[in-house]
Amino acid sequence: MTESFKVVSQEIHDDLVCAAFRHRGFDEAEALAAAQFSAYATKHGIRTHNALKALHLDELFGSAVGGCAPSAKIEIKQKRFDACQTWNANKKLGQAVACSAMEACIEMADKHGSGTVVVDDAFHYLWGGGYVMDAARKGYFAYTNCTSTLAEVVPFTGKTPTLGTNPHSWGLPTCEAIGFPVVVDWATSVIAMGRVQQLKREGQELPPNAAVDDEGNPTTDPNAAASLLPFAAHKGYGLGLLNEIIGAMAGGSLPTVRGIPGEVSGEKYSCNFFFQVIHPEAFDAGSFAHGRSQAENLKTVLADILKEGNEHCLLPGQPEALFAERSEKNGGLLFSEKELDEFDEVAEECGQQKWDRSGFKTAE
Repeated sequence: MTESFKVVSQEIHDDLVCAAFRHRGFDEAEALAAAQFSAYATKHGIRTHNALKALHLDELFGSAVGGCAPSAKIEIKQKRFDACQTWNANKKLGQAVACSAMEACIEMADKHGSGTVVVDDAFHYLWGGGYVMDAARKGYFAYTNCTSTLAEVVPFTGKTPTLGTNPHSWGLPTCEAIGFPVVVDWATSVIAMGRVQQLKREGQELPPNAAVDDEGNPTTDPNAAASLLPFAAHKGYGLGLLNEIIGAMAGGSLPTVRGIPGEVSGEKYSCNFFFQVIHPEAFDAGSFAHGRSQAENLKTVLADILKEGNEHCLLPGQPEALFAERSEKNGGLLFSEKELDEFDEVAEECGQQKWDRSGFKTAE
C-alpha cells in the first residue's frame, strides 16, 4: 500500500530547522547547512536521515552533552601532500564539515585529478549518499565513509556490539549517460539504526535477521532491537571494520565508548570522516570501442547490464532519483503525518509556531 504524504515547502521546512539549530546555539551557516542538507535527503526519500534524525542525534550526542561544538572552527593540518588534506573538525556540526570537505576534494581533483580529505574529531554528518550524489551530479566520482556515533553492530560470529553501522557511499557521474547519478550507499549493518527508529515511529516490523534484543536473540520488533547484525555476514563485517581502521589511523579512538563524552578519562568520543573525489578525465584511457565517448560508453555498458531479462532492474540511486521527481512534481518535501507530529514538537522546543497543516496538500 502506498503511504500518504503531505507536501511541505522547502522554505517552511528550512525556516523551522534553522530556528531549531540556532536555538541550540549553532551559528547561521551551520543551521543553514543542517536545514538544506536535511531537505536534500527528504527530497530524495531518505526519511531515515532527515531533519528529525539530525536534531535527534544532536539532542542525544551533540551540543547538549559536548559531543558537538556550535561555531567550532575547522583546523587544516599542514602536510606535504598537494592532493590530500587532514582536518581537525573540533567537533563542528557534521553537515557543515562534510559540505566543505567535498568542495575541497573537488577543488583538488580539478587540479590534480583526485582529492582526499581525512577528518578527525567530527560529529555525525547524517546521510553520506547525499554528499557523493551532489558531487556526481557535478560530474565527479566521489566516495565517503565514516565511523558511526555508537557501537551498535555485532561483529561476525560475535555477541557484543563493538562496531558502528559505518556506512560507505559512492557517487558515479552517470547523469549524461542515464539522467541521474548512480549512487551506492549503505550502512554495513543489515539496516541502519535510523531505519529502526523510522519503523518504530510508523509502527512497522523490522526485516528478519537484522537485529537482536538485549539477550542476543533475533527480533523483528523495533522496540526490542538492542543491536544490529552486519549485512552479508563476514562481507559486511569486513567493510564495517575498514571504517574503524581508517578512523583509527586518523585519530579516532575506541568505538565502544564513542558518542558518550567523559565515560572513560582520556579517551576521544568523536567520529571520523573520509572523503575522496576523482575527476572523470583521470579514468579516461582514450580507447573506447567504436570510438564512443566516455558518457556514451557508460550508457552502453549499463544498457548491456540491463539487457533483455533485466530491463526492470533498478540501478542504485534510481529510487532516490524517482522520489526526487515525485517531490518536484508535488512542489515540496513529502512528510508523513507522524513526521509532522514530530515537527510540531520541534517548533515547541524552539518557540516557533507549529505548521498550519490546513495548507498542506496530499501528495500525488
